[in-house]
Amino acid sequence: MKRTFSPLNLLLALVTVLFVISAAVVLILHFRPLYSLDVDLLDIPALSGLPREEILQNYDALIDYNRFFGPSQLHFPTLAMSETGRIHFEEVKRVFLFFEGSCFVCGVLFLLGAVYRHFHRDPRWLRLAGILTVALPALLGLLIALNWQRVFVLFHQIVFRNNYWIFDAATDPVITILPDAYFMHCAVGILLLVVLGSAACFAAYAVARRKDARCADEAARKQPRA
Repeated sequence: MKRTFSPLNLLLALVTVLFVISAAVVLILHFRPLYSLDVDLLDIPALSGLPREEILQNYDALIDYNRFFGPSQLHFPTLAMSETGRIHFEEVKRVFLFFEGSCFVCGVLFLLGAVYRHFHRDPRWLRLAGILTVALPALLGLLIALNWQRVFVLFHQIVFRNNYWIFDAATDPVITILPDAYFMHCAVGILLLVVLGSAACFAAYAVARRKDARCADEAARKQPRA
């Protein structure tokens, strides 16, 4: 009897979870229309005292810097940057690259595992992946709803080893174009994509089970009767 919680199924489920999360993070952090929308929605020109086009130019420079094969050094077109600000953005880039690398590696492992399990007609790992994947947004969504500011601060305290992420607008004016609400919208977008990934796992599992049931019925009908 095939076991849902077999070591291989658990491994494939964990790989799928990491792939879904990494892909969601990468897609949202590089989804520039979200920031462009927030520039107007959050009235960032009023917050920063900068014109809209200048805000977008500096934001684009930041996102380009955090891409694989992006510039090795960060230079804002019109904004000053302190030494601690430069160090912080180097640390941010390492976080970006970690998720981009995780997305690629886990994506390859996910495809290999999916093909292997497809030929062995065992889709149970997809159900397990769906369960594990949906647990994360449920927990984080609750925490964000209860206290977004605390979650935001705790995230930075866990990920970064210093307090360079606490910017002074006088020396690092980039903080004026990156309000907390924008990061909250990113977090919500990531959670929504993770939920969609979980739903896709459940849907793929259901389709595979129906296909297996049809194949079993056809095989039973073709067997000669005694």
